[in-house]
Amino acid sequence: MALRQFGAAAALAVTLAFGASPAFAVTEIQWWHAMTGANNDVIVKLASDFNTAQSDYKVIPTYKGGYADTMNAGIAAFRAGNAPHIMQVFEVGTATMMAATGAVKPVYKLMADAGEKFDPKNYLPAITGYYSTSKGEMLSFPFNSSSTVMWVNLDALKKANITEIPKTWPQVFDDAKKLKAAGYSTCGFSGSWVTWVNLEQLSAWHNVPLASKANGLDGFDTVLEFNGPLQVKHLENLVELQKDKTYDYAGRTNTGEGRFTSGECPIYLTSSAFFGHVKAQAKFNFTAAPMPYYPDTKGAPQNSIIGGASLWIMGGKSPEEYKGVAKFLTFLSDTDRQVWIHKASGYLPITKAAYAKAKEEGFYKEQPYLETPLLELTNKEPTENSRGLRLGNMVQLRDMWSEEIEQALAGKKTAKQALDSAVERGNTMLRQFEKAAVR
Repeated sequence: MALRQFGAAAALAVTLAFGASPAFAVTEIQWWHAMTGANNDVIVKLASDFNTAQSDYKVIPTYKGGYADTMNAGIAAFRAGNAPHIMQVFEVGTATMMAATGAVKPVYKLMADAGEKFDPKNYLPAITGYYSTSKGEMLSFPFNSSSTVMWVNLDALKKANITEIPKTWPQVFDDAKKLKAAGYSTCGFSGSWVTWVNLEQLSAWHNVPLASKANGLDGFDTVLEFNGPLQVKHLENLVELQKDKTYDYAGRTNTGEGRFTSGECPIYLTSSAFFGHVKAQAKFNFTAAPMPYYPDTKGAPQNSIIGGASLWIMGGKSPEEYKGVAKFLTFLSDTDRQVWIHKASGYLPITKAAYAKAKEEGFYKEQPYLETPLLELTNKEPTENSRGLRLGNMVQLRDMWSEEIEQALAGKKTAKQALDSAVERGNTMLRQFEKAAVR
């Protein structure tokens, strides 16, 4: 595939360019990312703290747009021979990055070559497993990990005389109707990232396959399978509830999240990383509860899968640059720093030690909702259906799946027709990716 064409000439040019620099010059490390608002502030502080802590390297963070924009910018930079040293790539871009042979330097090799102390067993397996080979070799560095949770307006529940936070989907549907009757007329419940929440997480949480080959983790020759009874039933429920706004669609990405913080939608499923915005903007009591489940599905709930992004190290850089990148990853792994990132952003701690320290400090007693995604991820030992997913062309796949779901919500297709079409069209895209990746 195109990503693999990382020319030796480009790599040589980069090496010569840096080799010509004075020996005493600070080595710059370019970090491209997709964080905005409070999370951008976290990135800027991390870079600044690292730069202050030593004098040999300077990390320069640069915002490149949303996740898809950042990934596309990185791909273009590969082709032009001027890729950054570090690129933040959302979790569903993992298969594409893995297939880019020569364009990336695996983290486990980076750390070994740089002589940095590094033990993958120190990191939370529910997070690192997504970014590692079947042998446990870490390919990219987990940075901002999250999972889907159900954000709940507790004041709204009280107003509707709902005494318990719903745990199952039928309870959510019933409570949403009560909330509508209590004045929340335009939206009983909703959510962002429609395919992540209502296909990817739904399937993992109920231990049913999204695709064959462990959802693609065991091979690029994976086949989509999310048009089964559970997924069809769930979409049928959303279609029916959409008719009177008990459920109201809020878009393909996270642009509708303000409907929760404004108080319009009192129950809202989206990322746990929404925490910073909720804390800053919500004028009501809130919490984050586990995703609901269908009680008639055997074994549910299973475990959730991660969202967020990891840091990929790009190929073609000099040993000195890689040494600086490795030191920065060690800096990010520091226990106290991980606890700070967790508290400041709501993203999950990536090391076992940081999670343990946050618990010891009583952090979750004060803000129990920040432990919710960790409890979901570790609810049960992951199965082939709940280890994660690794599908090529995932950005395009999600757009196409969303398109089909929108057709069902608009009454133009039945739920079954929409998901059958999403599977058929998606499998065509996966075969194209497989040909390019395995040639």
